[in-house]
Amino acid sequence: MSQVTLPHDAKAGPTKPEVRAVTLDKLGLRPTDHFVDVGSCTGSVTIEAARRVERVTAVERKPKRLDVTRKNLAANEYDADVTLREAEAPDGLPDDADAMFVGGSRNFEAVLDHAVETGVDRIVMNVSRVEPAGDAIEAFRERDLLSEVVQMQVSHGYELAGATSFRSNNPVYVVVGRRDAEGL
Repeated sequence: MSQVTLPHDAKAGPTKPEVRAVTLDKLGLRPTDHFVDVGSCTGSVTIEAARRVERVTAVERKPKRLDVTRKNLAANEYDADVTLREAEAPDGLPDDADAMFVGGSRNFEAVLDHAVETGVDRIVMNVSRVEPAGDAIEAFRERDLLSEVVQMQVSHGYELAGATSFRSNNPVYVVVGRRDAEGL
């Protein structure tokens, strides 16, 4: 299948392709899953998941960002039944999700509580700042969800004075949770 196309901007950088690849791998999505994207923003994770599962629910609190998700979905191919909800999580989260991605740190503890209460099997949260990453790791641990933490640093090559140099993106902490996790 083709790369994700994101012709519409949400003024909040999308999860980069390399980080999406690791995130989706850690979620272990299965074709029959109901996947939830909390904080859909550009819809990049929503689109990738919609190519792998039957159902996707994307929740976004900002109407303009939800509209960007909608437009970017329309620019891509996928087979899933996708539902978009304008809500501030945990409001708007379904009770029958199998896997969940949390793309931001707003209300994440309440989102984790909802995931535990409703039996979400797999949850991944990506965090780009050190202090919220520590808070997320502790919150996952407190709920017996913490499975692993992956710190990613992606750099892309570019030409500089006839040679190749690299431009780095900020590191991203991929916090991975599973129901009944044994922890680190």
